[in-house]
Amino acid sequence: MVIRRIVGVRNGRPLYSDALGELVAVDETNLTVATANGTIVVPLSEVHRAKRVPPQRRPTAADVIALELAADAAWPAPIRAQLGDWLLRSADGWTGRANSALPIGDPDRPLEAAIDAIEAWYAERGQPALVNTPLPLAAPVGAALDDRGWTARPLTLVQTAPLPPLVIDGDVSGVSLAKAPGDDWLSIYEARKKSLPPAARQVLTAPPEVRFAHVYDGDTLIAAGRGAVVGEERRWLHLGSIEVLPAYRRRGLARQVTAALAGWAAELGATHAFLQVEERNTAAIALYGGLGFSTHHSYLTREQPLSGAPRDAAC
Repeated sequence: MVIRRIVGVRNGRPLYSDALGELVAVDETNLTVATANGTIVVPLSEVHRAKRVPPQRRPTAADVIALELAADAAWPAPIRAQLGDWLLRSADGWTGRANSALPIGDPDRPLEAAIDAIEAWYAERGQPALVNTPLPLAAPVGAALDDRGWTARPLTLVQTAPLPPLVIDGDVSGVSLAKAPGDDWLSIYEARKKSLPPAARQVLTAPPEVRFAHVYDGDTLIAAGRGAVVGEERRWLHLGSIEVLPAYRRRGLARQVTAALAGWAAELGATHAFLQVEERNTAAIALYGGLGFSTHHSYLTREQPLSGAPRDAAC
């Protein structure tokens, strides 16, 4: 279960803390929960909300493929090509996801020839070749890249959550949603990514159903986020670009942004949300876990070694 408890009050508003764990016991005054950090006792008077987290099952290959294609639709590269079923994507080098091959399905040629074609396609564009390998689905591709000495960026987790609990999770009165990002929204994101080329704006705004969340303190934008609703048979909300200025963190603003985007997506028929987060970003994973997100699958972004590196170099 996820237990949200009231831990104090600031400026007349309650402060919350979340605990994720197994419900061990319930009596007239307390909940006892076994968490990863030990067993805690939560007085019922402090419980604001509690919800059950459904048991996890390992996703099928079809589940992974469907979610990866949804992620591609939510973050669409402006330059695209196909290698059989595989996707080749380029966005002037802005973000790994929009500048990597996605090896799912049949490349319509032997594996080694497919990797050669990927290397040639990116070389023609003056970019290093990148390949996103969903695990364990693309493990054979990863093994072939190991043999070529390709390196790996930090592991990324693809996490999902049912949408309805997110919709009611927080006060959204201070969040405004727009069809296009304001200049201040773009400035916050540019500061994080260090650049914002024209291709970046295409990636951010291209999905047919997309919204940009803005939260202001006076004239200052203090929190932002982006949501895109994608998919046909199953409608997904992709959450990304959620940023809160350092001075305004730990006030629940990220939760408010998430709740506002979830409410909008629910009106369009979305039933689930997903996001990508690096495994090493423990603070974000804790936040998303408190919202009910759990890992669906993971992927590695593999990078071609610099020219001249030994082909059998270790990953």
